[in-house]
Amino acid sequence: MTTQTFFPVAQNHHKAFGSLSVPKRLLLGPGPSNANPEVLQALAFPPVGHLDPFYVHLMGEVQELLRYAWQTDNRLTLPMSGTGSAAMEATIANSVEVGDKVLVAIKGYFGHRLADMADRYKAEVKTIGKSWGEAFTLEEIELALIKHRPSIFALVHAETSTGVCQPMDGIGDLCRKYDCLLLLDTVTSLGGVPLFLDSWGVDLAYSCSQKGLSCPPGLGPFTISPRAEEKLHARKGKVPNWYLDVSLLNKYWGSDRVYHHTAPVNMNFGIREALRLLSEEGLENAWNRHKMNAERLWSGLDSLGIQMLVDEDLRLPTLTTVCIPEGIDGKAFTMHLLNNHGIEIGGGLGDLAGKVWRIGLMGYNSTQENVDTLLNLFDTELPTFRSKTSSAA
Repeated sequence: MTTQTFFPVAQNHHKAFGSLSVPKRLLLGPGPSNANPEVLQALAFPPVGHLDPFYVHLMGEVQELLRYAWQTDNRLTLPMSGTGSAAMEATIANSVEVGDKVLVAIKGYFGHRLADMADRYKAEVKTIGKSWGEAFTLEEIELALIKHRPSIFALVHAETSTGVCQPMDGIGDLCRKYDCLLLLDTVTSLGGVPLFLDSWGVDLAYSCSQKGLSCPPGLGPFTISPRAEEKLHARKGKVPNWYLDVSLLNKYWGSDRVYHHTAPVNMNFGIREALRLLSEEGLENAWNRHKMNAERLWSGLDSLGIQMLVDEDLRLPTLTTVCIPEGIDGKAFTMHLLNNHGIEIGGGLGDLAGKVWRIGLMGYNSTQENVDTLLNLFDTELPTFRSKTSSAA
């Protein structure tokens, strides 16, 4: 009989911790947004098995609700078990083969991330760029497509780092004219900004659960058009990422419901409720609410003499980039709002680090009350904070 040796239990990491207590926050940064209470309630339901008939039925509801939110008939539409970055990588992993030419339009931080991911999958990456705070014209895109002749053109619709909403009219037509797939980042637009994937000719798109849908982070909605599916089926080899391979995931999310991985069932409870609430409100109503509250914020900031980075016709209703006034320590003011008022706003990324604040009005948080609360604090506390900053200097 084999005798098993047991070692003494090490005590150096055995420490007493109290039960979890989370501070109350109003999340008005670039994400996440505060989750709707009905979503939080759904997350708290007891889990069921990931092949339970109840859950299998719920999977279909989630897919249909995502199709409505994206305005697409794509058969292969599902929430990736992972954050938005996982869904982002899934679009690249499934569509790119070694040596494929991928053209990435970069006008902010997340365009660079798309280019990096495509490079890691050994694509021949080409880029075009705009200054942060601007958008591409159709003429610029067509010239780049003619020059590079890519198999995939990747573009960020709602650039979270700059607050720019890329106009989409005609881009899908150009991609078909020059025989390439259109890949679109909708992370900061889904649920808050008009999206018409099929009408725009979008072939691959992804998003996240924690912004316009007001569900906690953890799922990455993903969709692929029949045109992009053809490229997937014609691959010479396997998708180089097993976990994100939609040809395998489709066996789970498709009619077969064959086990692929242990799905985060409670997260799917949550996104199902988030999408249900969006459907109940109606897309047009949700889009109009976001626009109305954003315009209230813009008007209020303008009346305070605070400038915004992006021209109004290109601004995202879900995220506003605000130029930090001269003489203000932007990071210190964000910490002041967080520590003294429990309100989070974001700082700048990349080229805009230290130059802007990023204010999010997404999903459940896009309300007149939240706008007025923030404007009041900018009005009453920013001048005082400027004085303190000047005195310290």
